Amino acid sequence: MHEKTRTIEIFDTTLRDGEQTPGISFTTEQKRTIARQLDALGVDIIEAGTPITSKEEKEVVQLICDEGLSAKICGLARILAQDIDACVDCGVDMIHIFVPSSEIQREHTTKMSEAQVKEQAYKMTRYVKERGFMCMFSAMDATRTRLEFLIDLYKTAEEGGADILNVPDTVGISEPFAMYELVGEIYRAVKVPISIHCHNDFGLAVANSLAAVKAGASEVQVSVNGIGERAGNADLVETVMSLNAIYGLKTNIKTERLFEMAKLIERLTGIPIPVTKPVVGDNAFSHESGIHTHGVIVRSDTFEPGIMTPEMVGHRRRIVLGKHTGKHSVEKKLSEIGMSPSKEELEEILERIKELGASGKRVTDDDLFSIAEVVMGEIARHERIVELKELSVMTGNNLIPTASLKAVVRGKECTSAQMGLGPVDAALKAIQQVIGGEIDGDIELKDFRIEAITGGSDALAEVIVGVKKGDRMVTARGVREDIVMASVEAFINAVNRLMQR
Repeated sequence: MHEKTRTIEIFDTTLRDGEQTPGISFTTEQKRTIARQLDALGVDIIEAGTPITSKEEKEVVQLICDEGLSAKICGLARILAQDIDACVDCGVDMIHIFVPSSEIQREHTTKMSEAQVKEQAYKMTRYVKERGFMCMFSAMDATRTRLEFLIDLYKTAEEGGADILNVPDTVGISEPFAMYELVGEIYRAVKVPISIHCHNDFGLAVANSLAAVKAGASEVQVSVNGIGERAGNADLVETVMSLNAIYGLKTNIKTERLFEMAKLIERLTGIPIPVTKPVVGDNAFSHESGIHTHGVIVRSDTFEPGIMTPEMVGHRRRIVLGKHTGKHSVEKKLSEIGMSPSKEELEEILERIKELGASGKRVTDDDLFSIAEVVMGEIARHERIVELKELSVMTGNNLIPTASLKAVVRGKECTSAQMGLGPVDAALKAIQQVIGGEIDGDIELKDFRIEAITGGSDALAEVIVGVKKGDRMVTARGVREDIVMASVEAFINAVNRLMQR
């Protein structure tokens, strides 16, 4: 591997290749929000779009350029003067030019010979440099291009003044050993830095990017949550943490902001992050198995990588209850609310938790506490901090969803009316407002899941929520035919458990 002291540049293409994900279209304000968040994250270069695409695309690239961000802003262009001029008009810092280089793409798209590709590549690289801009050159479909021609083409771009050469695995067909050999060949043939752009058609985009870095590439092109054409691009989070934690290489990324970046893109795209997704998935630092939970309670790196902790990426560790749960996790959760069962009581509580988990149900903290209270005979000690008295919700196609409620919080009657994006959002905002006025410290809604557990339009809805105050988090469920009431019930149950000592 090349020296570990070097810093790898992170080139983010969420706003360009990421937006080419089928079904995704960001608004202007969403793009500006993403750009600002990427800049705060520490991304070195933001590929803001392809200005020649449309008037609207050109305007949004120019707006991002005017944001005054620390990251360099890049615009994409074909090896055509009008494409490059559109990038120049936006005031980008870098112009990324590309040309199909493989035989299959040349024959069926551009109809250009190898000689014509070389000539145009040199000419347009010079065109960018003569206008005073940084130039990145890409040989599109590099991994399916004849090697001798590919290296000759990159040398031609280098002679034209290219500042960096990008190697795209455009259709995602490479594998790490082949990528290492290819990038190594190019690295030995040129003097300018090499960038890598991998697609994930076989799930190898991150692995291929790492192999390219090991072979000499000094920049990786990524997207948040791996969004992009077809199966997407190399994932920013996975790539950065692998470079940092496994390879020991530096990046300028503020890793503690990775989780919030991933959640922002999840919200704006509507594409949920899989629970098993590395680093930022809900299960990335979650443990259910008795042996595992016992280990991480004693020392986290017994069943976690150690070189990567949840705190490093802005995530959190969770002990999850289920049929694989062990007594140590049950004992720890109960101790957090001041419950100390005897050895016999603990065995009984554990057995009931396992039975509930084996029935196919998610086991929440509220389930555990209720079972423990029954087993320990402590029902009376549970004081409800919040109790709902009345709730009404108005919604419709021409109405802003509004919720009005009356609740008793620590013996005091409180009322609230809030608007929301939907009836559930409005109702939860109203509850949060009345609670916030009576309880010290913010209570945050950190998790919300809903599913129908019977069929038909009158199906029972099960809602599971997670609420957090300080460093404590509690989950609870609500089950009703009315989704709004199920959501409210789950939230209030969780708050009551969270406040119990």
